[in-house]
Amino acid sequence: MSEAWIQVTELARDKVLELMKAEGEGELALRFGVTGRGPGGFQYRLGFVSVSEQAADDLRVDAHPGLAVLIDEKSRDLVKGTTIDFVDGPEGAGFRIENPNPLWTEPLAQEIQKVFDDEINPQIAAHGGWVSLLEVKDDVAYIQLGGGCQGCGMVDVTLKQGIEVRIREAVPTIREIVDTTDHAGGKNPYYQPSKGGGRSPYA
Repeated sequence: MSEAWIQVTELARDKVLELMKAEGEGELALRFGVTGRGPGGFQYRLGFVSVSEQAADDLRVDAHPGLAVLIDEKSRDLVKGTTIDFVDGPEGAGFRIENPNPLWTEPLAQEIQKVFDDEINPQIAAHGGWVSLLEVKDDVAYIQLGGGCQGCGMVDVTLKQGIEVRIREAVPTIREIVDTTDHAGGKNPYYQPSKGGGRSPYA
C-alpha cells in the first residue's frame, strides 16, 4: 500500500526502530489508529504488535524499509494525510501527530463540538474537567465527562443546567443527550449514576 496514506518523518522512524529493537521480540509493526475524540482533538493509539497480528481489514503502510504501520479500518479515513513526527525539546520528548482531517464531518456533531470548544470546556476547565462528544446518532448526542467532572457530586447540575441546556439551545434538533460517563469510577466516586443510565429527563 502506498506510503502516501500517512507520512512518518525520519526522526520518528529512527525512534520507532530504536524502540522496536529494544523490544527484541521478532518482526514488529507499528499499530496506529484513533481511539476517540477529546477536548484537544483526536486521541490516538501508538503501539507495537507482531507483524503476524495484521488483521484482514487492516491497512498496511510500508512507511520506511523495515517499518510497517498497521491502521484499523475504522481509523483509515480519520488519519489519511497524517504525519507522525518525533520532537525532543525543552518541554520533553515524544511523538507528535499532525492530522489535517476535521474532528467531525457530520453537521450536527460539528455544531455540538463548537459549543464544547467555545463555551463549555473553557468554563469547566477551571475545575479540571472536560466534556467530550463520542457520537451523534439518530439525533441523540452521546457524551462523556472527564477530569474533575467524572465522579463529581455536582455532575447532575452541570449536565442538566449547563451542558444539556446549551446543546439544546444551539442544536434544537437534538432530542436526547446521553451521559456515558462511569461516574462511580471518578476521582470522587461517591456519585452513583441514576438507574436511567444517565439519560436526560428532558427527552
